[in-house]
Order: sequence, then structure tokens, then C-alpha cells
Amino acid sequence: MSRPVPLGVIWHDIECGNYLEDLPLWRDLAAEADGPVLDVGAGAGRVALDLAVRGFDVVGLDIDAELLEALSARAKQFDVTIETVVADARTFDLGTDRFGLVAVPMQTLQLLPDAAARAEFFVAARRALRPGGHVAIALADALDSFDGETDGLPEPDVGEIAGVQYASLPLAVVDEGDYAAIHRLRKVIGDDSVPEEHDVIRLARVDPVGLADEAEAAAGFEAAELRRIPATDVYVGSTVVVLRG
Repeated sequence: MSRPVPLGVIWHDIECGNYLEDLPLWRDLAAEADGPVLDVGAGAGRVALDLAVRGFDVVGLDIDAELLEALSARAKQFDVTIETVVADARTFDLGTDRFGLVAVPMQTLQLLPDAAARAEFFVAARRALRPGGHVAIALADALDSFDGETDGLPEPDVGEIAGVQYASLPLAVVDEGDYAAIHRLRKVIGDDSVPEEHDVIRLARVDPVGLADEAEAAAGFEAAELRRIPATDVYVGSTVVVLRG
């Protein structure tokens, strides 16, 4: 009998797994890198698996062990090897001069609470990076506030796993000053035994120029370039800040 998929993995897949628009950019950056790729906030492997099946040497780092277990299982299905590391992005230590690229997709860095936490990340990333390597960080475009009473509510993220339907419905984006709080209602359709879950994710508001300044002050990074991931009907656009070590 197959092991049930944990709910945390399911919601990660429903809300993040279908996002494909950034994958060509990470492939390009990996191809330009001199050395392995560290995927920070790898989750269940959306980016790491895409790179690994194309022959790149990838390490997936995340604070959530359950998501990394799913990544490892999927790597076996694709017949690829991905080292996984359960660690905090602020304090990880995977040795020195190891990676050609440290990739931070989606809005992972914005989950860190403040500039002090981001500075810790930059120090850890600089330690892991080979001389001349790059750190690439995706920052969400400005999130406009909305609530469930307004027209034009974003479409829910939906999916079916093992015959069960799941829906994650955006409820609101609340402006909390230095943060944008994204509220969602997670529902298992047709199964009253699973309670609805009100999930809130807070993203720090960080602009690309300010982030590059923080990286230089914390760990001596140089701003290399900015790359764009355009918005879609479903996903907000992003700016990718590329820093040179």
C-alpha cells in the first residue's frame, strides 16, 4: 500500500507546483554557472528536479524535512540524484567554495523577517559560493492589497491527487507596512473530515536595489544584473537580482 501524501506536500504542490514561467531562467543561470547549484527553499523539488533531469548537479536546501522527503522520492522516480539538506537559509553551512550558483526562486528570501536575517543568509551564501559565482534571488513584484469583498478575486489554485480534490482560495493581501500578508483558505473538496485551514504567509517588502545594497554590506557581493520573470493571469511577476561573489 502506497504511503499517503502528507497534506503539507499537497498544499505546496497545489500552490507552487504548477508555476513554470521561471524555469527557463534557472536553467540559463545553471548553464552559466561554474559548479553545482544550491536550490534554497527547494521544497518538493519544483526547480531542483527540473535542473537535475537536464544533467545539472543540484543540492536542495529547505527547512521543511517533509517537503525534502517528497523531493527525494521524486528524484528516484526520475532516476536522478539530488542531495537534500534540512537547514535554515540563515545559518546553513555546506562547506566553502562549493557552488557556482545559489538560486533562491519564487519569494523564498522574502519569507525571512528582516534585513538582519537576510544579512545572515548573505554570509552563509558567500561562504558556500565559489569565487566569481552568483547568487540569484527572485523578488515578487509589488503585491496590491485586496480582500474577499472586492470584485476580481484571483482564481483559486486547484488540483486532484489520488482522486481527492483540493482548492486553495486567495482571500486577501493585507498591507502590513514592511510586509504583505497573503491569506488563503485551504479546502479538501467533498471531505468534511479534513477541516478547512486558514493559511497566512508574510512576505517582506524588498526592492531589488535595496537588496543588492544589503548583500554588499553584509558579505561583499556585487550587483551583476537584474532579470525579469513576467506576470501571468495566475502569478505575479518577479525581478531576479543576480549578485556576483
